[in-house]
Amino acid sequence: MSEQTADAEPERRPAAPRSVQRSLASIILGFELIVVFLAALVNYGLPTGGLISLGPVGSLVAGGVLCLLIILTLGLIRRPFAITLGWIVQVLILLGGFFNVAMFFVGALFAAMWAYGMIRGARIDRWNKENA
Repeated sequence: MSEQTADAEPERRPAAPRSVQRSLASIILGFELIVVFLAALVNYGLPTGGLISLGPVGSLVAGGVLCLLIILTLGLIRRPFAITLGWIVQVLILLGGFFNVAMFFVGALFAAMWAYGMIRGARIDRWNKENA
């Protein structure tokens, strides 16, 4: 009784479930993008607030480059090397503490969230794959 008409759409396969690890990476990097942007603005206003001073323009350029790296990492998050790139971002944010001492604390918090998200996310992805 069910006849396919010329207007009927072909059946679509359900999308593969998204990796929990990659979802957590996207969330963490998104929040880091906001924090790094705001930190660059703070460093612009307080160019002598850290151990090393880049000056106002240098602070904006360094913050902008780091923001672009985070955006690039977000865009490549489906690629296997994006997680490694995310680890590099974490190190660079920690190094930002030399320009603004508060970034040592903020960078350590984000690095801890990143490590937890990547380890726990991989574990959940493995468990989902085994029990699928």
